[in-house]
Amino acid sequence: MSEGRRELTGPVEVIGTGLLGTSVALACRRAGIEVLLTDVSADHVRTASALGAGRPRADGDRPQLVVVAVPPDHLGASIAAALDAGDAVVTDVGSVKTGPLAAVHDHPRVRRYVGGHPMAGSERSGPLAATADLFEGRPWAIAAHPDADPDAVGLVEELVGLCAGVVVRLSPEDHDRAVARTSHVPHLLASLAAGRLADAPADHLRLSGQGVRDVTRVAAGSPQLYGQIVAANAAAVLGLLGEVRGELDALIGAIAAADGDALAAVLQQGVAGTLAIPGKHGGPVRPTASVFVSVPDEPGVLARLFLAAGEAEVNIEDVRIDHDLGRQVGLVELIVDESRADHLLASLESRGWLTHR
Repeated sequence: MSEGRRELTGPVEVIGTGLLGTSVALACRRAGIEVLLTDVSADHVRTASALGAGRPRADGDRPQLVVVAVPPDHLGASIAAALDAGDAVVTDVGSVKTGPLAAVHDHPRVRRYVGGHPMAGSERSGPLAATADLFEGRPWAIAAHPDADPDAVGLVEELVGLCAGVVVRLSPEDHDRAVARTSHVPHLLASLAAGRLADAPADHLRLSGQGVRDVTRVAAGSPQLYGQIVAANAAAVLGLLGEVRGELDALIGAIAAADGDALAAVLQQGVAGTLAIPGKHGGPVRPTASVFVSVPDEPGVLARLFLAAGEAEVNIEDVRIDHDLGRQVGLVELIVDESRADHLLASLESRGWLTHR
């Protein structure tokens, strides 16, 4: 790649036709790029092919770009094999970047490797869960090592653009610290919280509301896959868990001593953390307010509610649904710009909806 930057024209080989790999393949096919599919599971390749994600790679195929989308335990070996196989640029979609880089650091073609990580996914897995728009508007970390060929970096960034992702440039080390803070440790804490529910008495669980669902949602992911991810990022995760352990000890002490000021300080730090999370489309956090609407659990009711909000010319920033355990009724929380909440409340009530703030 010494004669100037090349454009991504394909073929693109996707190694690993699970959720992420097949979604990358579908996005490439949507852009008209030929896709070659490789997987140890012939069934996955057949399924991904039937979905229109590409065709099985054949002898003689020469991809321009290889996307490695295999489980964390196999990333290093798969990246090395892809570098061995030809002159393609190689990237991956793994959740950890320092480990795979260490595995190929001494490879003679390591300049053609550029680590990547799209921050997108689902509790579902496999090719049938894939979609071409999985990455639209989502951050996609490009964690290029210092010796990476600039043209290889450019080619991988073109892939991100083709998938409608948003490039975020980080070093491999910074990437791993960042995902430990924003993904891996939160997942572990959600698992600990959810674990307190596994053997809870049924009468206790009947008090479950939207709050506990919000806190525990990600704990439903694959233990095997997430175990591999956390183990691969052990150093960064352990550092943060040590901080959490110290803060937990302080919290226990504050509660035991009935120290209201210390307890409030811990809770206020939590508020500060929620405000630090970027707002919609990555912009600054804007003040919002919630309008709660009681709705019957029946087909079409949510469509009518959203239509009513649209007729009131109020944009819904987010929505949550809490189900009444004793009745066929749900409580829908519409999160809107703070300045529009009272208007939405009045407009919905005028249309016969049962609401409150």
